[in-house]
Amino acid sequence: MKIAVSGKGGVGKTTITANLIYLFVKNGYDVFAVDADPDASLGLTLGMDPEKLASLVPLVEMKEVIEEKSGKGAFYSLNPDVEDVIDNYSLQKGKIKFLIMGGIKQGGSACYCRENSFLNAVLNSLLLDKKEVVFLDMSAGIEHLTRGTSQGVDLMLVVTEPTRNGVKTAKVVQKLARDLGIGKVKIIGNKIRREEEEDFIRQSFSEADIIGFLPYQDGIWEKSMEENPAAFGEGDLLTGVEEVYQEIVKEAI
Repeated sequence: MKIAVSGKGGVGKTTITANLIYLFVKNGYDVFAVDADPDASLGLTLGMDPEKLASLVPLVEMKEVIEEKSGKGAFYSLNPDVEDVIDNYSLQKGKIKFLIMGGIKQGGSACYCRENSFLNAVLNSLLLDKKEVVFLDMSAGIEHLTRGTSQGVDLMLVVTEPTRNGVKTAKVVQKLARDLGIGKVKIIGNKIRREEEEDFIRQSFSEADIIGFLPYQDGIWEKSMEENPAAFGEGDLLTGVEEVYQEIVKEAI
């Protein structure tokens, strides 16, 4: 199953992504965890070694590898073979392989078509060719996905907290995902403190759109800021996230 997770900054999507990855691994799955958010904090949240993470170069910045795969000069491959790149430049911890995409390059003084084509090829390989579970931890803009790569996304999870700005961003992401042709787009209500907050999210989306709610937990969010590679474990799971995991598995059937 290929899952993309998005939402406004600060809503807790990276912590939720790490929780879900942990549960998939616990249940015997091999997982590719892909950080496609410019903040790039998924690796730390998963409890990976900070020193190894610091040495992990985002794929988009691998100039020599990109030139080797795509070709030099004015002409380059739009669909380079990147299978070995995914295996050779990921950081592995148990059943998790971790990659950092790096940001999509915007137009300006130089043309970044080659880099963007390279990232597109990596996503195509991950989403269309890999048998493992793939998680994409994305920014709210989901700019890494194109109409082509989005065909490989089985489920888009949009995380929102019970605020007008959070819901507004979630609705934008929901529309972007549907415009790209992603068939299943589900909302997770996060950091819920009161029944009124859950009701606010229920009133903002249809019941069919919502896959679950997670309460606010001070201890979990404090722990998500730690850099101890051994910090993430069973005791760090969010209340209710196992129910969300079960709903996700149902969506895959």
